[in-house]
Amino acid sequence: MDIIERFLPPDSVRFIIPAALAVLGIFLYVIANSVLKRTIVKIRASVRDIVVPFEQLFAPFRALFVLIVFLMLQYFFPLPEDISRLVSHTLSIGLILVVAWLGMRIISVVNMFVLKRYEFQKADNLEARKVATHLDIIQKVLNVLIIVIAVSCVLMTFDAVRQVGMSLLASAGVAGIILGFAAQKSIATLIAGIQIAVTQPIRIDDVVIVDNEWGKIEAITLTYVVVRIWDQRRLIVPINRFIDHSFQNWTRTSADLIGTVYLYVDYSVPVDEVRRELERIVGEDSLWDKKVVQLQVTNATEKTLELRALVSAADSSDAWELRCMVREKLLNFLQQNYPESLPKVRVEGMK
Repeated sequence: MDIIERFLPPDSVRFIIPAALAVLGIFLYVIANSVLKRTIVKIRASVRDIVVPFEQLFAPFRALFVLIVFLMLQYFFPLPEDISRLVSHTLSIGLILVVAWLGMRIISVVNMFVLKRYEFQKADNLEARKVATHLDIIQKVLNVLIIVIAVSCVLMTFDAVRQVGMSLLASAGVAGIILGFAAQKSIATLIAGIQIAVTQPIRIDDVVIVDNEWGKIEAITLTYVVVRIWDQRRLIVPINRFIDHSFQNWTRTSADLIGTVYLYVDYSVPVDEVRRELERIVGEDSLWDKKVVQLQVTNATEKTLELRALVSAADSSDAWELRCMVREKLLNFLQQNYPESLPKVRVEGMK
């Protein structure tokens, strides 16, 4: 210590050890970060499911570490009062924003780990879609809360804003009422989003029919729902639509469906033969789930009979394919074996 005091002013001696420790900390951080990256590259293939989610936390952790180091260093380096106050204020704002960023990333990582316990690729993935919908809405709500709290904390670091907030506190009730009326539709939309998450009339990957469009629920936000239509178009539906209006949900309780095929034939058709052919067709097709196969005469007009074929499948896509296949093969069967049973118009001439 005596040697150091010979070359440095007495007031600066007490700053040397903390500053040296801070520099040493930055040096160790750089080395540890480099080693960690190399280690992750080596083990990524074997434990990818664990490493990849945690990689989302690396960036906010790095930023948090750097901010903490700078907050420590500012007390060991004499700066003009105005500059010191500005640097301290800037670092405080940065710390608030980084902590908010880290909180949002932690929520995302927890979401990913929970979803890894469920299989979305199997046919009966009802439970997985339930959990995914809950987590998706909860994550969005928590992210909004974190952003609101972070912005509030940042604004409270400014003296002028804090004083204005204190002066407006007395009139907060009136302002709240006015704001409530002004944002009534937006608040109702947010409440509808939370209600969707709780009651779950729709879930992610549900098959629905909305506005006469068939598609799957691709994303649920607090204000709108994205429906991926069968031809890869996206239908953006306000979330209130699923609360205020009726719609079809083909996978509300299970994914399996009963498909319907209608045929219009002549009165001379042998219904029993058509029924046996239907059973043979679906029995040879892997799309049929072996639950329902039935042929019924559901209507008779002055010209034709209406035959309704019922066939079941594991999900809506298989049901569609099975319906098209059954319709095509039954028509081929009638054309080849009973062409006289196809619809015709009879005309009797007068003698």
